Amino acid sequence: MRLNPFDTSKIRVRSSGGGGLPGGKAGGIGCGTLVIALIGAVVFGVDPMQTIGVVEGVQQGASIEQRGGDLSEQEVCTSGEYAREACNALTSLNETWAPEFQRAGIRFQDPVLDLYRNGRVNTEGCGSASSAAGPFYCPADMGIYIDTSFYDQLARMAGTGGDFARYYVIAHEYGHHIQNLTGLAGQVRSLQQQNPGRANDLQVRMELQADCYAGVWAGKNRNLIEPGDMQEGLQAASSIGDDTLQRRAGGRIDPESFTHGTSAQRMQALRAGLDSADDTVCDQYFDFR
Repeated sequence: MRLNPFDTSKIRVRSSGGGGLPGGKAGGIGCGTLVIALIGAVVFGVDPMQTIGVVEGVQQGASIEQRGGDLSEQEVCTSGEYAREACNALTSLNETWAPEFQRAGIRFQDPVLDLYRNGRVNTEGCGSASSAAGPFYCPADMGIYIDTSFYDQLARMAGTGGDFARYYVIAHEYGHHIQNLTGLAGQVRSLQQQNPGRANDLQVRMELQADCYAGVWAGKNRNLIEPGDMQEGLQAASSIGDDTLQRRAGGRIDPESFTHGTSAQRMQALRAGLDSADDTVCDQYFDFR
């Protein structure tokens, strides 16, 4: 995807956690089998403030430590290929969604993108998390947290290392930011508390809607999409479906435990957003009337 270069005047970015700068393709997550097993429970949008379960590696109320490195946004964004891509994507996401909020008459606030690699991260609103937690969004501080070494793991799982797969990760987490700003996340938290038996179903709907929003962003920037991009995104979505992850971990397929949707559902949600380029299409996952 041919995104324009990042603009630090339009984004908020920082780098924290251990393991050095969030740069490129060196290294990777250790104990890959363990990480794959955990991904089924925590990857792509687990919100430790909105789920009723306990997220492995995320501790509510952990102390806030000094941000590592005191790097400027320019330094973070130019620290490596993955970081540059992330900043390019965040700039595009802000430029795409801010006008949509303005048209809807809803106050927009851009999220903070926190990049780290092979370490732990201390959020400002949701405690601390290790690399095993995968990418996540914290509604309390409006932060998108990504350990960039996850991209190496995703490439191995999906069988593709294309940039669009990585953009999909950020765009999905941004989808949770949209849900937070519109108030949907709060509604879902309330419903989960009132109806514990529906908690997983509601969480699946949240994740599928975030996938849909990721597709809408891509659809609204269709002129920047290159051949093969959508296939990369669909393959990434397929590789982290609950059924696929459970099958890969050697366990039985248990629909009652799903929290993110099947591979087919995630691919369908992403494609629905891309084909329509219309965020109202993503309303199909919730109806509170």
